[in-house]
Amino acid sequence: MDAVDRKILRILQQDASLTVAEIGRAVGLSTTPCWKRIQKLEASGVIRKRVAILAPDKVGFGVTAQVSVQAGDHGRETVEAFIVAVQAMPEVLEFQRVAGDVDFCLRVVTVDIPHFEDFYRRLTSLMPLRRVSSYFELQQLKSETALPLALAPGARLQAPIADPAPGG
Repeated sequence: MDAVDRKILRILQQDASLTVAEIGRAVGLSTTPCWKRIQKLEASGVIRKRVAILAPDKVGFGVTAQVSVQAGDHGRETVEAFIVAVQAMPEVLEFQRVAGDVDFCLRVVTVDIPHFEDFYRRLTSLMPLRRVSSYFELQQLKSETALPLALAPGARLQAPIADPAPGG
């Protein structure tokens, strides 16, 4: 990955709806070479997907919670079944296996507290759990999906890219 690829990625992280021509202009490439680079970044798994990021409260999700889980049974089959079941729960936006005092961390959205209680009952019925702690979001202070590419190994710190959209 070279500096041009990093510029393309920085632009796509800011606005994935830009056309390939707009991205190309911003990085100094014509459309076809820019498109080929984007295709290569997608094929190699650097770009996992392009999505719209929604505001949960604007579409009816009033509760966001961080949930930490300490397993009561660390048997391989039990843990694997738990992982598969949690991955299938639509309320779970993020799910990580972690090291430390707990085994798993989840980020969950629900419509309201009664729906969270339903989710909680389903979660705690999946396997024996030693401890489950839920932390309800009162105020979102930062939410970022863009990786800080300027801090990545091999990258030099770069100034923000100017808006590539016409008139911007």
